Amino acid sequence: MIRPALVVVALMLPIGTASAGTISGRATVVDGDTLIVEGVKPRIRLYGIDTPEKKQTCEDEDGRRYLCGGRAADALAEILGRNGRVSCSEEDRDRYGRIVAECRTHEGTVINEEMVRRGWALEYDAYSDGRYSAAQTAARRAKVGLWAGRFTPPWEWRREQRAHRSE
Repeated sequence: MIRPALVVVALMLPIGTASAGTISGRATVVDGDTLIVEGVKPRIRLYGIDTPEKKQTCEDEDGRRYLCGGRAADALAEILGRNGRVSCSEEDRDRYGRIVAECRTHEGTVINEEMVRRGWALEYDAYSDGRYSAAQTAARRAKVGLWAGRFTPPWEWRREQRAHRSE
């Protein structure tokens, strides 16, 4: 016989879990370097990487402009796959209250590193410890993702946008 109190407690448990620096659950993509995990209030900012912003444009190998922020978000969704389950290890909190974490797919792929390896994220030197530098070197040499064409690093693009707004 199930006790009513146990049923109430079970119904109160979140879909995603966050404990002792580990967050797990089904994730959805906000943008190329940010996730929402069901049942976890703060958003998850992927540690040590930076991706183009939603409105940022880049040039492909033929010089055609495209919304590279959208492509980065699509790449992240592809890595998550249909299952969308992740497990994230909290590294820090950022100034916006987001959890900064390294995340893995259900299959064990390190999402942060895979985004860099596919060329849709850059290692964010200002905040990383160099753990994705080999993946970035490989992506640059293979000319995949952003490296296939021309782009402005996201942190420089944001700085330029702020400068234009203040003029």
